[in-house]
Amino acid sequence: MYWLFKTEPDEFSIDDLEADGTACWDGIRNYQARNFLRDKVTVGDSVFIYHSSCARPGIAGQAEVIKAAYPDPAQFDAESRYYDAKATKNNPRWFCVDVCWRATFAEVLPLAQLKQLPALADMLLLKQGRLSVQPVTAEQWRLIEGIID
Repeated sequence: MYWLFKTEPDEFSIDDLEADGTACWDGIRNYQARNFLRDKVTVGDSVFIYHSSCARPGIAGQAEVIKAAYPDPAQFDAESRYYDAKATKNNPRWFCVDVCWRATFAEVLPLAQLKQLPALADMLLLKQGRLSVQPVTAEQWRLIEGIID
């Protein structure tokens, strides 16, 4: 399967992922995004890393899922901004996955350019822009990869 994961580059960018090699994709606090992570994202899935809440939002690179969903440790840490007092070890509310870096694009593929492509009109990114974890169809993935190459 194919996915798009959003991140704010001043907090964690594709360059940070490249430097680290791998990362826990944590801090997801939207139920629909959580459900995708918990129930659908699997090891080996390909991910576009999307920079959001920045001057030039767009797809910045690629990653691969290397560890399936597990409880997000931040939800149990009272010092974390992602702490959730309602979460328990026996009943976690939030999940994360581990990803590894695959590619950093020479230039971010901007949202404005994606919006101009009629073949992407049904892409969830363009219909429900705020969702931080979202599926990408195989056709959408191939089209975007073709633009980047």
